[in-house]
Amino acid sequence: MPSAARTALAALLTATLVGCGSPAPPAAPAFTATLASPTNVVLHWPHDPAAAGYLLEYANAADGPWTALQYLPPGQTSYTHPNLIPETPFYYRVRSFAGPVSATVSAGGAPAPGTATPGSQSAPANLTATPAPDQSLHFAWTDRSSDEAGFLLEIRRPGTPDFAPVEVTDPNTTQCALSLLPGEQGSAFRIRALSYGPLSPVVERTTGKD
Repeated sequence: MPSAARTALAALLTATLVGCGSPAPPAAPAFTATLASPTNVVLHWPHDPAAAGYLLEYANAADGPWTALQYLPPGQTSYTHPNLIPETPFYYRVRSFAGPVSATVSAGGAPAPGTATPGSQSAPANLTATPAPDQSLHFAWTDRSSDEAGFLLEIRRPGTPDFAPVEVTDPNTTQCALSLLPGEQGSAFRIRALSYGPLSPVVERTTGKD
């Protein structure tokens, strides 16, 4: 075999062996939307270990306007958007959220058992939860952050270990109200100064006939 041909063959074999010995890493999980039925869309997204939760948004056009669909706790990485308008496009995007949280209180403003004062100096302070005659709670706090995207009220219901988002406000707000549902009496609450992570790619599904 001529020298030039042997050199080319050796280079080809080397490239092949390197490829066999170094398999491509698996693709990162993607944000997906699938039709579970003609009018039910199931969304899945990758877990972010640094997230305090996720915000799902949807629109009926690729360029919006976008509407908040749900604030979700950090352990949840799927959501079903049910009973949608038939034969209609739905666009989705997701982003993580984080931000410092206040100390935890129970109804009446007392510190909730087993909670600690937050360490961040930009966390909301002086959170109170005052019962009202209409079975709601009125919350007030001190805003100590300068660039929050809003405030998120989180609830830890009796018998559950984790907090879940329950109410969101605009930036620079220092009060809100929450109507309690059955089983939520005796819950613990905290308020988070919101910051958001980057937006995911947009995914789209068009619903089928009803």
